[in-house]
Amino acid sequence: MSYSRILKWISGIFELVLAVPIVGGAIVMGTGYSALGFMLVLHAVTLILSLRNQEAIYGSVWGVLTSLLAWIPVVGWILHLIAAILLMISGSKKTKRYNYPPNQL
Repeated sequence: MSYSRILKWISGIFELVLAVPIVGGAIVMGTGYSALGFMLVLHAVTLILSLRNQEAIYGSVWGVLTSLLAWIPVVGWILHLIAAILLMISGSKKTKRYNYPPNQL
């Protein structure tokens, strides 16, 4: 299992915790919204590793979008839930190589 798939599972679990309505809101607000910044960095690292391994990136891209928009109360809950589902789906799939532009990372 590649590091990007492991990080997809880890970030998917974190997103699932943040998708629990009262618990996730308490975590985000209790940390002064820095939990969203941490998740943004985690999704960016996962995205870069997925690009290097030529794996699916849709979960990480959705996670970055979620981290940027999750400060909106109800929208954040829905985005966290969708991101968790997409990350766990992409993390559970066997590695399928995609043909992205040449790897210059």
